[in-house]
Amino acid sequence: MIILSKLADYGVIVATHLATHPDRQATAAAVAVATRLPQATVAKLLKALAHAGLVVATRGAAGGYRLARAATEISVAEVVAAIDGDIGMTQCSVHVDDCERTTYCPTRPHWAAINRAVGTALAAVTLDDMISPFAFLPAAAPRADAVPETAST
Repeated sequence: MIILSKLADYGVIVATHLATHPDRQATAAAVAVATRLPQATVAKLLKALAHAGLVVATRGAAGGYRLARAATEISVAEVVAAIDGDIGMTQCSVHVDDCERTTYCPTRPHWAAINRAVGTALAAVTLDDMISPFAFLPAAAPRADAVPETAST
């Protein structure tokens, strides 16, 4: 089973929450309440997202966090990478020096292709997609009884 870290999952939740109100700034406390995540965790995630340039922070009484770019321009892959680092399905695909089998492992080259495929899939999903209830519904097939439109002359 392939599982993202809990922090990466929570990072997507936090970023998606900010995407639902792009015109407002939200404090870490407000995001924690809205997402039902621990405030310390939300603060840690917001710092990581800010460090990656995905959110911007404003200090002061009216301060808070908001997305640095439009939700259509931020991918889930960017959020996951901001929290977990490089996307890798196996330990050796990210930490090459940690594996003593690197020089003779027959599967290692194939993991790179798998990592690219997963990264591409996550990069294809934006925060805007994550807040849309219809983003992943299959396209409706044409009805059999539908009359095709014809050009009028």
